[in-house]
Amino acid sequence: MPQASPRGTYLQVSESLRQKIEGGEAGDALPSEAALMRAHDVSRNTIRRALKVLEADGVVESVPGIGWRVARGGDRRSLAERMTDVITEDSLAVGDTYPSEAKLCERFGASRTAVRRVLAQMEGNGLLATVHGKGRTVCALPTPTVRP
Repeated sequence: MPQASPRGTYLQVSESLRQKIEGGEAGDALPSEAALMRAHDVSRNTIRRALKVLEADGVVESVPGIGWRVARGGDRRSLAERMTDVITEDSLAVGDTYPSEAKLCERFGASRTAVRRVLAQMEGNGLLATVHGKGRTVCALPTPTVRP
């Protein structure tokens, strides 16, 4: 990485890896952490954080004795896309209560940290608002996206 990012270098690395995976450039197995460190000119900690983001999104998985590989089967959408789609899938309307962090962690098999990160993103995008004593509520409906 040429320079540090206010967004977090690990997020830039994870996005770069995600694009390679989605573009079919990664194959089934990812390079070793050492190779990824050299390729992105970052520390092992940064690579591990980037891989954990992708793991939370269901893009990659750690296989003991093998390393990191592209997750096959299942839902290939990012955690952010899946959590945004909850509004449509659960037929939520503006003003309805959005599911709790605990329910989202259970539903998507994601860590609380990953769920909180996406919830903050959704609040920043104006989809959700936190109401004291009520949890999060839907503020706006997501715009439909076209998926290939």
